[in-house]
Amino acid sequence: MPELPIKNRIRELRAAHSDMTQLNLAKKIGVTRQTVNAIELGKYSPSLEVAFRIAAVFDEPLEKVFSYHK
Repeated sequence: MPELPIKNRIRELRAAHSDMTQLNLAKKIGVTRQTVNAIELGKYSPSLEVAFRIAAVFDEPLEKVFSYHK
């Protein structure tokens, strides 16, 4: 499976927020832990709504959480 062009800092941000678990983040944004894991690993691109929810949890602008690389 080819790597997606969207990169993220979710793992880093979770660590900076009292070592938030994938499950805790998943509950806050309304998805499964497996979905958070897939997004973190770059195997799945989140919907725009989920991306905004993730950014809101970390109180960061979207572009500080996600970036696009060709």
